[in-house]
Amino acid sequence: MSETSPTTLRKIRAFAAVVEVATGLVLVIDPTIVTRWLLGVDVSGQGRLLGRCFGIALLALGVACWPGRQGAESSPSAFRAMLIYNVLIALYLAYLGTVRHLGGLLLWPGVTLHAVVAALLVWTWRDGRRLT
Repeated sequence: MSETSPTTLRKIRAFAAVVEVATGLVLVIDPTIVTRWLLGVDVSGQGRLLGRCFGIALLALGVACWPGRQGAESSPSAFRAMLIYNVLIALYLAYLGTVRHLGGLLLWPGVTLHAVVAALLVWTWRDGRRLT
């Protein structure tokens, strides 16, 4: 197997960062949109406030993990943060769909998207062994 280029890892991280920034923006603007499409439920009151807090956190994660010109090698902590987030959110969303029987139109695509991003991050790390 050929070594993964820094450009490939940078593109994967940029894609993940864009997705998290976009989701964060929508959560900040109107958390109900995300919960309705992702979980099939509406939120109100304090749930909306908490949803906006989560949106702010996603915005921060996306910005912090945006790959710089030097590539992933210069930011192993951002790489790890994005990997941990994608693994845990894929597992949690899958739990909500299977155990809690929640689900909107985007639940399983969301699980798949986060699982694929996590797998790609692991693949590029294992292939290149760039981050320690």
